[in-house]
Amino acid sequence: MTRIETDEKITIEDVRKLALPLGTRVVVGDGMLNRTVTWTTVIYPEDNITTKTIQRGEIVLMASHDTPTPRKTNDLDLIRWAAEHEAAAVVLSEAPGAGSLAEAKAYGIPVLHLPPGNRVRLVEKAVVSLLVDRKVQIERRGTQIYRQLTQISSRNEGMAELINTMARLTGKAVIIQDKRLRVLYTSVQPQFVSYWDDIEAFLRKVDNLPTDFQDRHRVTEVEDSVLMQSLPTPGLARLVAPVVTSEVGRGYLSIIGRDVELDDIDTLVTEHGAAACALEMAKQKAVSDTEKRLRGTFLDRLLIGDVSHQEAIRQGERFDHDMTTAHIAIVLSWQAENANGDKPPSNRRLETIVNSIINNQRSNALVWQREREQEVLVFHATDTENPIDASLKLAHIFSQEIQRQYPQHKIAIGLGQPAREIGLWRSSYRDAVQALELAVRLHTDTPLYIGDLGVYQLILSLSDRDKLLAFTERTLGTLIEYDMRQHADLVKTLEAFFNCHGNLSQTAEMLIVHRNTLLYRMNRINEIAEIDLNRPETRLALHLALTIRRLLALN
Repeated sequence: MTRIETDEKITIEDVRKLALPLGTRVVVGDGMLNRTVTWTTVIYPEDNITTKTIQRGEIVLMASHDTPTPRKTNDLDLIRWAAEHEAAAVVLSEAPGAGSLAEAKAYGIPVLHLPPGNRVRLVEKAVVSLLVDRKVQIERRGTQIYRQLTQISSRNEGMAELINTMARLTGKAVIIQDKRLRVLYTSVQPQFVSYWDDIEAFLRKVDNLPTDFQDRHRVTEVEDSVLMQSLPTPGLARLVAPVVTSEVGRGYLSIIGRDVELDDIDTLVTEHGAAACALEMAKQKAVSDTEKRLRGTFLDRLLIGDVSHQEAIRQGERFDHDMTTAHIAIVLSWQAENANGDKPPSNRRLETIVNSIINNQRSNALVWQREREQEVLVFHATDTENPIDASLKLAHIFSQEIQRQYPQHKIAIGLGQPAREIGLWRSSYRDAVQALELAVRLHTDTPLYIGDLGVYQLILSLSDRDKLLAFTERTLGTLIEYDMRQHADLVKTLEAFFNCHGNLSQTAEMLIVHRNTLLYRMNRINEIAEIDLNRPETRLALHLALTIRRLLALN
């Protein structure tokens, strides 16, 4: 064979990545893969290699011994012969013995091992194709990579196996993130472990995405589907591609390595890996949507009383949810258009936020977006000892996150009474809807619990706002003035005292202060307001004043 002269040198690493079968292992000489390859030759075990000649820089491919013809050449003989003729590397179809590996190390010649089931003549053809026309071989390699990755998805091996396979193909770190840049799966190379936390922190920030990819709804318009981006860690970069389904970016795939080592094969894996991840995400979403519909149908039937106790238990087991514990219904709904006339976000977006918080908080809950009622319903498996406080805490987290993401829009949240048996879930839901309706009337995004509605409704029925303000000023004015002047927390202390039903130990715990500090504050409240908190009438007046103050501030 005539030696091929090309403008661009082809190295052993290029051959491994672009021509040898996927899954080929380097068993000796991992640090010598930058040697230039000139051509390739196939040797069969029945060949007499003493009659063979090769040119310097060839890759020697040795076939497996599949014929009854006696073997004349073994892998040890081949390695010695290849080294003497200054071959670039030896590629074996059969696993080499320990002696052969030791000899290869001594001679300083790389040895690679093909995965089972490969025909050496086809391997030779792929290597020659690379040497003759790199571009064409790259396109073929891309097809092979895409086929291998999509087969992983079709076999339902999951996203984690996709990422691990990409890491094996490239020898680099791989990370897949969802549309909000939360990390779904990673495969980290040992050399990156020490600063991987810094890398992840950088990747989780939207502003650090390439500008072309920041608008998920326009990523399909970007000319280059894979972009290279430098990372804060010196010498590191990533290839990043959006994961696109239904013309919208659903996540991002990154391959991370030394900037001088990211090459064509890494670009191919990033491009086709993103497409394979898109198939996996679409499949996962289809499964998730089916589960949501089944869960929603079940909850709708439960609310109309069409589910027996035993069926509810069985359905809960299918959803991996314990139906026998205490639950509180939490209902959320966007309030009307804001002052600018902007319509609120979709209920699907609201459901997504709720599910995200529940997952982050590791709460147990069933969630259903009720389209006709324009609400999101949550049945929260609450704390058995402090059910109301636990569910209110979760509802406040909902409210805070929604305010953070959509400061121009208000959400209404209502909570029902605890339901300690399945038959009472309907009642808890009806209570939550009543609380929700009051939250809408008050234009407040503070979660309201049904147990507080009695006082709220009484106060709201009093139409003389000036008298309510005067009563609040008369009862709390001196404490409010003192807090403002001294930067104190007496009113906050009083609110915590009533929230804890007068229990001093719980109040101190809520305020994170020592009990003696709390007692001092309570005495100061008595002195400054010139009242006696031991009198029931005084407590009632203070509690009413605090409630009126909160309502008037919210309304």
